[in-house]
Amino acid sequence: MIGRSDRLAAPELVGRRVRLRTLHERDYPEWHEIRLRCRDWLIPWEPRPAGAPAAPEDRGSFAARCAARERERQLGGGFGFGIFLAGELVGEITLSSIQRGPFQNGFIGYWVDARAAGQGLAPESVVVVLHFAFEVLRLHRVEIAIVPRNRPSRRVVEKLQLREEGVALRFLEIDGVWEDHVRYAMTAEEWEERGDSLLRTWVSAGGRHTV
Repeated sequence: MIGRSDRLAAPELVGRRVRLRTLHERDYPEWHEIRLRCRDWLIPWEPRPAGAPAAPEDRGSFAARCAARERERQLGGGFGFGIFLAGELVGEITLSSIQRGPFQNGFIGYWVDARAAGQGLAPESVVVVLHFAFEVLRLHRVEIAIVPRNRPSRRVVEKLQLREEGVALRFLEIDGVWEDHVRYAMTAEEWEERGDSLLRTWVSAGGRHTV
């Protein structure tokens, strides 16, 4: 049984190919290069009110974002990870908006470098985070919400055969438009049934995590 202090320690999650770890200010050059190069690939899907500029991507803002993620992790409200392949940053994945009490719920969000798309890195990363959510954090439910026309992101959950729950109308403001989102979810009971199969298919190393 893993105690609360262990659960909230900064984890490193290991898959078949990917390694997920907290981002630090030293990761800024790699992160910034991807964000600049993949701007058209990423920006259209990011939450932003009407008329608001894209989130700042200077080093100071990145450092502040890393610090905010660290505080969130310490409070148990969310975990953010860089996705690394052979030591190189290729994206990010988050387990956020964690709620305890009778809900025990969290949301997964992810993005990958356009150059890394189609290699199965996002599905692998999602399975690693699902393992962490259900086996370590003991959440009961994890959700992923995706704009319907975002085919690359939907392909990720379709590959994993996550249960589709329907469409939430005008769920989130994306680039100034209140966009519908298709909602996918998995519960602890479903993980109990399918987790071993998902790990064998996508991770093989057993979804190890180190603290």
